[in-house]
Amino acid sequence: GAPVRSGMDENKPLKVRLTFSVILVGVSLLFAAVVTDHWAVLSPKVEEYNTTCEAAHFGLWRLCTKRIFMREQSPKEKGCGPISLPGEHNCSYFKHFTPGQSSEIFEVTTQKEYSISAAAIAIFSVGFAIIGTICVLLSFRKKKDYLLKPASMFYTFAGLCIIISVEVMRQSVKRMIDSEETVWIEYSYSWSFACACAAFVLLFVCGIALLLIALPRFPQNPWETCMDAEPEH
Repeated sequence: GAPVRSGMDENKPLKVRLTFSVILVGVSLLFAAVVTDHWAVLSPKVEEYNTTCEAAHFGLWRLCTKRIFMREQSPKEKGCGPISLPGEHNCSYFKHFTPGQSSEIFEVTTQKEYSISAAAIAIFSVGFAIIGTICVLLSFRKKKDYLLKPASMFYTFAGLCIIISVEVMRQSVKRMIDSEETVWIEYSYSWSFACACAAFVLLFVCGIALLLIALPRFPQNPWETCMDAEPEH
């Protein structure tokens, strides 16, 4: 049984490197999601055409509005947009992040607690991802395999945090759409939202995979232990 076991362990650094490279993709997606403003796209109901209407898209930190000139109604779109159409673009940070700025849209559409929580939880997620990465890099340099276990936990936590942030964001959008005070009727989730979800899957799954690789190996099939045992007389 012994030679098999050592053969398996020789693959460990390779497995760790492969898992780590997938994790780095997850971390990149996480950073992309946190810094971009395309989590959700909101648009008002459009009553008349040949006029401009204002669609918005927002992220964790700021909301951007875009004045779009609507010529005619496309069969699919009920609201203003699509947001890819050219228009005058105007972004501003949420007021609770930049004191002293005022704008009616935010007073009405931003649930302060929701967006502060989503942003705070996302920051925790980024923090966990960074600490995890430092642990893995140290384990490579100093051959300290025991650092892989805490690293895997940090990545798993980072994944959990970003999915909680996504859920808080979803609730926030729901509240905005349901609220009588807001003009938004239509909404859709955009690519930053997709990045956050993909980051969750990669970080969570690879975090657990890294933990399993880091744990000492158990005999994989029951007869390995039987083979090692002394034959009875």
